Amino acid sequence: MAEGRRRAGRGGAAGGSRRSAGARRSRRSMGGRSRGSVGGRRAARRQAPETRYWSRRVTETSNALDLEPGVFTHRSPRAIALSLKRSAERSRRRKADPFRSAMSMLNFYINRAGRSLSPARRRVLERAKAELRRVFGR
Repeated sequence: MAEGRRRAGRGGAAGGSRRSAGARRSRRSMGGRSRGSVGGRRAARRQAPETRYWSRRVTETSNALDLEPGVFTHRSPRAIALSLKRSAERSRRRKADPFRSAMSMLNFYINRAGRSLSPARRRVLERAKAELRRVFGR
């Protein structure tokens, strides 16, 4: 029993550190400085507002689909689903089948919009997922 606890607490039979070789190496390369020291490190800069969110760039210039402008602003779940279907079937830049690409882009938008989505908007987009399955016959 004590042996099992000892092994679990020390990261294996060797009893060594749980850090990977890469983590140990990077610690050594810091020249013996502690983690809290700032000397020699660059201060974090705030990005410009237009490049702040990588998700915005993905929705605008994605290789997954050539989206119609304003597709996620439609009020009708059916209109969103049909637009995504059209985009997915026309697009030559997608890698997966049209259904997977369309559903994946819709999920991506819902997940990335996150807190800024109102409950009513989220409901419309969630219904669009069911509608998308229906228009693709799944």
